[in-house]
Amino acid sequence: MAGDADDKKSQPELEGEITFEHKFFTSFEDLYFRLTEANEAVAVLKLATNEAVLTFEGIKREFQLKSESHDFRMLDKVAEGLQFVRGLRPGDKLPKEVVTREASWEPQDRHRRIAYQRLTMQLVTWLTGNEHVISSVSELAQVADDPQVKKNVQLAFTEAAEELGLGREHRDEVVKYIETLAKELAYIEALRDTYGEVIKIDDKLQGLRRIYGADRSMIDTADQVARLSQRALKMFLDYFEQVDAQTGEILAMLKNIENQVGYIREVRDALHCRLLPWEDFIQIWKTVFIVRSDDNTNKIRDLYQFLAPRYMQFNDWVLVTRLGAQKSKPLGGQLRW
Repeated sequence: MAGDADDKKSQPELEGEITFEHKFFTSFEDLYFRLTEANEAVAVLKLATNEAVLTFEGIKREFQLKSESHDFRMLDKVAEGLQFVRGLRPGDKLPKEVVTREASWEPQDRHRRIAYQRLTMQLVTWLTGNEHVISSVSELAQVADDPQVKKNVQLAFTEAAEELGLGREHRDEVVKYIETLAKELAYIEALRDTYGEVIKIDDKLQGLRRIYGADRSMIDTADQVARLSQRALKMFLDYFEQVDAQTGEILAMLKNIENQVGYIREVRDALHCRLLPWEDFIQIWKTVFIVRSDDNTNKIRDLYQFLAPRYMQFNDWVLVTRLGAQKSKPLGGQLRW
């Protein structure tokens, strides 16, 4: 056991750039990495007119890569990184999430402003003895602009400094703490906006479900998609409620900044990697109107193919995949290793 630990310590840390030692990875100019619908990391490359899809596990077996080797560990890092970006290629930088735990994307200024306002208002409500989270963005902006509230914010910084044992003269330290937390929570606010777009898809989907209620050829699919969509929304909502509850006691957060930043980043990454695959559907469904049409029928079916492997109960999904395997025919032009 001690030998294994020593081996791990002796392994050099992987750099931020995606590099490989085996010549296989440089033999194909257009090789890239992505996730399948089943969330499996694969390498994709062209072989004449065919597209080859190679699983990372298959590559490791074929080239007998040892677990301590650079290429084996790099494939693991790439697989981890693919949770946060749509695709990667040799020579790309690994996403920051797997290197430094920072984010590989940026929220907008409005998200930073909202996060800062939430925290300062939380501090003001603590000061008045009625601590609570203001969830409405419009209400938050209105309250934050009130002159008396602005005075209370400054007083709250001072009182918080005293409560934290810093001394009233060190209120600027509390300001820095709030700015640090707001920087991290801005990502949650950006993801909350994306979640709002997913809700819009669900609203349209529930409307289409009612329209197709008497259509025997579509009702089962429409019902399934609607249920899966609600399951997805519930999962996202749970994450947001958890992080809101965590920020519900502002002094506790300020006393434990480092752990709070770590927690927020965990939630940020969990939400980001689950919302990222929705981006294409968010754009597609912006143009959907709640009417019966062949185009909408196809969009519902496409959404089912997207939702089922992600949100269907495991036992149900096993039955669906087995049935699909019995009915499916080999796809021309694609080789799977």
